[in-house]
Amino acid sequence: MWLETKEETSLSEPNLVYSSKINKIRTFALSLIFIGIFIMYGGILAKKIPWLMFTFMIIGVIFVLMSTVVYLWIGMLSTRAVQIVCPSCEKPTKMLGRVDACMHCKQPLTLDKALEGKEFDEKYNTAKYRRELKKQNEQS
Repeated sequence: MWLETKEETSLSEPNLVYSSKINKIRTFALSLIFIGIFIMYGGILAKKIPWLMFTFMIIGVIFVLMSTVVYLWIGMLSTRAVQIVCPSCEKPTKMLGRVDACMHCKQPLTLDKALEGKEFDEKYNTAKYRRELKKQNEQS
């Protein structure tokens, strides 16, 4: 149900913290909102030059609208995500793709039996990795 992570850490090797894909996309959408607000604030500071103020305001509104589109998209993805119970924290979480991390405790998770016990890597979700895996299976 979950992927193994390295327990021991050394000074030369950073301790990786994984986050769920849904949370990453939500964070991106939130950052778009703040960027848009800061750009609009720049427009208020440039109110003595009307064309510059208007340009900043329009660009800021575009950023806020882009964040709305991203939130709508991730909301639609979230409704189709597989809902599971994390084996570590025993809280319900949603998974996108073959591997993902728990939204609460950041535990690497997978539903793919072939990936159980392997090192966590987000490359398992890419189409390129699946094509390479398919080639290897055909050659064997």
